[in-house]
Amino acid sequence: MKVLIMYGMAGDVNVQGEEVKKLDVLANDLFINMLSSSYSTCLMVSEENTTVIEVEKERQGKYVVCFDPLDGSSNIDCLVSIGSIFSIYRKTTESEPNVSDALQPGNQLVAAGYALYGSATMMVISTGNGVNGFMLDPSIGEFVLTDPSMTIKERGKIYSLNEGYANLWDPAVTEYVKGKKAKKAGARYIGSMVADVHRTIKYGGIFMYPATSDTPKGKLRLLYECIPMAFLVQQAGGKATTGKMPILDIQPTDIHQRVPIFLGSSGDVQDVIDLYKKHGL
Repeated sequence: MKVLIMYGMAGDVNVQGEEVKKLDVLANDLFINMLSSSYSTCLMVSEENTTVIEVEKERQGKYVVCFDPLDGSSNIDCLVSIGSIFSIYRKTTESEPNVSDALQPGNQLVAAGYALYGSATMMVISTGNGVNGFMLDPSIGEFVLTDPSMTIKERGKIYSLNEGYANLWDPAVTEYVKGKKAKKAGARYIGSMVADVHRTIKYGGIFMYPATSDTPKGKLRLLYECIPMAFLVQQAGGKATTGKMPILDIQPTDIHQRVPIFLGSSGDVQDVIDLYKKHGL
């Protein structure tokens, strides 16, 4: 899978204002074309497409790929790091590929990863045997293993969420954040999931996008945001939960299903789980 999206398009597209939408479309087209021509994919789910995308029969393989082609693209104008997220499943049905092949829980994943486009371009990926990070070396046009066997600390000093929604949180989240402030924990929130989760894996701590009274089912999408990131974090030794159940145990019911998510250092995430039990939520 080619992840040089920003390099391949930045020279051809004005990324100011309305052109951000165009960059999303170009990124999506690149993913679809590359995966279709790989002869290994039969079905795709994209954040940009309302329905599943079936590969032409003569090109079909055995894998289902769910992806967000350009996560955090609303930050392009201010040059904040953005990225791409993907998860890969095996086709499970004997019939023609259909939506049920994509609606698998995260504990059935074959692989997942993300590409981060920032001060450098990095691919972080897991096939179920730990997490490895590869940095792009532009001088040779190859990704080099720079972060083997990435692990996340048992606890961290950083918490990450949008505190602008504080008046809409449930009591568990409110108490958790209040406790973090009392301990003078560092608050870090970029607003680009790939960048926020990458920092969480590297430094420890917790990333949160909880449900609110306005969005009781959460905001981030399960198949191509929450599941792949939860898989990577757990492979690195951390935890990922909705507050009430593990992200990877959720049975998807819709390709664009949304869920609340808390992921990061296992000790920090367990604190959130304990608070949800305490409040009976």
